[in-house]
Amino acid sequence: MIGICTDSNSQLPADLAQRFGVEVVPLTVVIDDREYLEGVDLGVDEFYELYRAGRAPRIRFNQPSPGQFAMAYDELVARGCTQILSIHGVSTCVGTLGAARLAVHSVAVPVRIVDSGTSRFAVSCCVWAAGDAIAAGATLERAAHIAESMASSVGTVFVAAGPEPVPAQHACGHGGRKVLSLGLDGVRVVRDADSVADAVNAMADYALSWVGDGQEVERRLDIGVGCAHSDMLPIADALAHAVGESAHVADVVRFRIGPSVGAETGPAAVSCVIFPARG
Repeated sequence: MIGICTDSNSQLPADLAQRFGVEVVPLTVVIDDREYLEGVDLGVDEFYELYRAGRAPRIRFNQPSPGQFAMAYDELVARGCTQILSIHGVSTCVGTLGAARLAVHSVAVPVRIVDSGTSRFAVSCCVWAAGDAIAAGATLERAAHIAESMASSVGTVFVAAGPEPVPAQHACGHGGRKVLSLGLDGVRVVRDADSVADAVNAMADYALSWVGDGQEVERRLDIGVGCAHSDMLPIADALAHAVGESAHVADVVRFRIGPSVGAETGPAAVSCVIFPARG
């Protein structure tokens, strides 16, 4: 039995964690000198409320310790796992992979560490693809290879509407906001959105363009739709509905953009992450 571990910078949603039995090791968020474990004792909306009234909290992150990884691996072993796949990426804490590697020496079963070459929810895409492969009977090495090769197959489109939480109906007002894509070639402008509907349509069009253009076998897609502050939920709901209606979409999951990503993107971010579904 193969167990999966990742860290909280992946923004792995609870439904995927439950589906694949993933252990998530939290980063430590330090806000104005007070420490929190991401996803454990600091709520997403509680974090974003710190940005109200133009406040700019002092935020930094500490990597998980080898001891935290050892505890996560031991938990997987206690569940009956005889092998472990630990999937991580280029996060705000560059020592995360090093801490995971140090923890391996105290674990009673083989642990395969994967540097996905990605970050944020793209790491969750690697976990998702590897989990599907393991469920279909893949070996540890095969699942690791799938996770390691995902970087070039993941695309992200997003809009960030400003430094403070704002009602969704105003998120793309006041002159519009740029809809941006993020890939291996960096950040690019997809469209200037003058309204919420325009932003949703631009993100949905970009996501569904990953199906193919007729010059290749059309692909089915798995998609993650995320938002930061709860004020952005109506936009995320509309986007999830728009992409979920397509026959080319295999699955859509929802996630919240937590502190280790939200500290950079801001409270008013909405994102859509796309990759080809397996099978």
